[in-house]
Amino acid sequence: MSDTAMPTAQTRKLSLSTLGPLAALIVLVVLGAFLNDNFLSSGNITNVLARSAFIGMIAVGMTFVITSGGLDLSVGSMAAFIAGMMIMAMNALIPLMGIGVPLILAGMVVALVCGLLAGLGNGLLITRARIEPFIVTLGTMGIFRSLVTWLADGGTLSLNFEARELYRPVYYSGLFGIAWPILVFAFVAVLGELAMRHTRFGRYCEAIGSNDKVARYSAVKVERMQLYTYVALGLLVGLATIMYVPRLGSASGSTGTLWELEAIAAVIIGGTALKGGYGRVWGTVVGVIILSLIDNILNLADLVSPYLNGAIQGVIIVLAVVLQREKSSADGR
Repeated sequence: MSDTAMPTAQTRKLSLSTLGPLAALIVLVVLGAFLNDNFLSSGNITNVLARSAFIGMIAVGMTFVITSGGLDLSVGSMAAFIAGMMIMAMNALIPLMGIGVPLILAGMVVALVCGLLAGLGNGLLITRARIEPFIVTLGTMGIFRSLVTWLADGGTLSLNFEARELYRPVYYSGLFGIAWPILVFAFVAVLGELAMRHTRFGRYCEAIGSNDKVARYSAVKVERMQLYTYVALGLLVGLATIMYVPRLGSASGSTGTLWELEAIAAVIIGGTALKGGYGRVWGTVVGVIILSLIDNILNLADLVSPYLNGAIQGVIIVLAVVLQREKSSADGR
């Protein structure tokens, strides 16, 4: 099967579903500016984008997983576990390496390796043991969350104060006035969009999600491609954790709570088909920003309790799926 003949579930022509997320983003910006004069200030916009960068990196990886017909509910708990392992490793290495850049780099390597292994574990259980992604990642979600709670003895794992001060610029500093998390998120998003639209990997993900039997008959190594998506997602969770840890310098059983919900919501809002077969990374980026703006507007305008943000995100996911289903019915699928 040639690359140009790979099946996709939807046409790539501009449509209401394509323009919808952009229209929603514009409406939110206008609404935010109307409700609060500080909404469009550089400080607020930087804060919104920096805080959304963690979910954004994870959501880019989630886009490939969902496009290929998978799902991962463990990413929030995985991030908490990786953060805990990273902090413990850095604290343990201080007597050997001292406080310096090598220590920070060692912590980053630990985070990426833990993310890779976590993603690999999920992927192998799904592709080799042939267990449903929902069941596997629901199980590992509990495992990762319990492990970090156990490692912290029910409390909080904190990075050494001097190491934390050295590490802080990774979150609070940047280049040309743009914070590092935003720059890294932008880089990941560009690479993700290029991979989805212009590489065999992206086209294979769409082919598998659309019809894995047809993809298999077309010589696509289905299990291998699906495994790669989970490994890539694990690495991106590790990268997001690297950018997150210097923000607070600690990890606990509550770290990363609802990150999986936000990542999945961003993917669905952005137009990726929940059942697989079609994905768009740029739409996911828009979805991430939409969720962050909603949260920011609610906080600035004090419209509802911040404790209801998770409920609002849940409603958004349900509505997005309903709209997808209605569009599929209208298209005759």
